[in-house]
Amino acid sequence: MLITVTDIKQYIYCQRIIYFTYCMPLQRKKTYKMKFGKEQHQRSEELEPRRTLQRYGLEEGEKKFGVDLVSQRLGLRGKMDLLVVDDDNYIPIELKYSTRKPGLHHKYQLAAYCLLTEDKYQTSIRKGVIHLIPKKETFEVEITANLRRKVKQVIKEIKELISLEQMPAPVKAKGKCRDCEYRNFCGDV
Repeated sequence: MLITVTDIKQYIYCQRIIYFTYCMPLQRKKTYKMKFGKEQHQRSEELEPRRTLQRYGLEEGEKKFGVDLVSQRLGLRGKMDLLVVDDDNYIPIELKYSTRKPGLHHKYQLAAYCLLTEDKYQTSIRKGVIHLIPKKETFEVEITANLRRKVKQVIKEIKELISLEQMPAPVKAKGKCRDCEYRNFCGDV
């Protein structure tokens, strides 16, 4: 079974999203925030080819957009926003429509793309980049051995959650539920 990189991000944010996605598939309503974020992401992708790499703290490199990645070994698949290749250096870049500093869920998502990139291109990646579109702010994320281990552990936990089909506990930070597409299905929020 292949899970997606987005599943990793969602699991770190709220494990119930994985439960509803895989164990109790529902017709979910796209929230305004989701629609707006997707529109802004698409707009940014249209403009991106004309932009320089300096905004990511890079000098040179070839830009590859919407890179499809699959690893049977990791049990993971995903479509990366942007991959910059400079000689033998591969730098995954995640574009986010957010004004907040990247959260742990974003860092795990980026690290998962790094693992997939390493697997596909038989390379080693030391860093990735998260770029906040509205603020034009870039965050470099070091891809440590510990972060790699944690991402692999999360992959195992997600697969276990899916196989057990038991609803996880709700998140403690109820503010996360405000704009959630599954809000109407969680009985205790």
